[in-house]
Amino acid sequence: MSDKEANFEKKVLIIRMLNTAEVVSIGLPAIRFFQQGVPDAEIHFLTFSQGGKLISIAEPSVTVHCLPAEQWPDNFFLAMESFLGLAEQIIAQQYSQIVNLDTAFMPCFLSRFLKDALEPVSGNYLNTSVKQLLSQVEDQSLQADYVNSADSYLASSFMGMYKWQHNSWHYAPMPDGGYPEYYLSHCCGLDVSNVPVTIKVTPDKRLRKEAKTSKVVALCLSQSDDDYVYPHTVELKKALQALGYYVWLESEAKEDLTTLLKMLATSDLMIAKPSALRWYAQSVDCATLLITAGANPAIYMPDFATDATERCLRHGQSESPSRLSETQPCSCDLPQDLAESVSSIFEHLAEEQ
Repeated sequence: MSDKEANFEKKVLIIRMLNTAEVVSIGLPAIRFFQQGVPDAEIHFLTFSQGGKLISIAEPSVTVHCLPAEQWPDNFFLAMESFLGLAEQIIAQQYSQIVNLDTAFMPCFLSRFLKDALEPVSGNYLNTSVKQLLSQVEDQSLQADYVNSADSYLASSFMGMYKWQHNSWHYAPMPDGGYPEYYLSHCCGLDVSNVPVTIKVTPDKRLRKEAKTSKVVALCLSQSDDDYVYPHTVELKKALQALGYYVWLESEAKEDLTTLLKMLATSDLMIAKPSALRWYAQSVDCATLLITAGANPAIYMPDFATDATERCLRHGQSESPSRLSETQPCSCDLPQDLAESVSSIFEHLAEEQ
């Protein structure tokens, strides 16, 4: 066995560069998968923006490489230059394994460059060489459809990635961990079914004081993957307060991820629409009531969920609401119904204890 083979998988780089929700739901389980499988390896993680902060909180022993926002500009050509510079830094680290779990164009461009440079890359990469790509850029034959569609550019060493590319996860039975577990286990071949996904944070002092006398409910309703937020937050807060619950709004975290995690960790229940917030709550063991709307709740696998409804004709307009939309019926869950569901949830949880 050569020295290079003997040191194989001793220094692993994992790449997941999309939003922080995907870092916590996909990047973190992947890190822990490799920590379990290769316990003597030095794990590094490459991500973007706030994702680095989250991994530093969750796994302080992991070396985080975080690409700042200004180094991933919207300009395609400047972004290419930035990622080529990033590739040089990665090559200098002499990794024994580089695993790209990302599906976005630039991370796949990065992994293809590393693959062409004979680095030990596995996972997702571009289906054309960097030399060919740069040639198309130079003669202006590169098509926008190629850059903007993963179906056009994505290749992978993961045998199951065809399931992701063909959107099979929309119809397949979901595992207990929802879409993130399906992606990692069934598409990437990393069995994370028994991998912990929790993050240890210190409880929020103010909420811990409130929790001594009442149940604490988080209303995190400013985000939604279906492009329209729940419109009755104020009424829902009043209905919950009338039942004796202490209620706080996501805005109280002041857009600080650490504060948000601490507040969720000190709450008994979070109410949210399908969004990144589901995965934040899961990471700190905060139960979730998902306002399902038109989503498939199995993708998020929340603790509790409302019945699915049609897209609200009044509040779910894809463009700015018009006068016509104001006359349409509202199909959003009623605040009083949700408040009653919360009471039922707490009764159910009390019976299980």
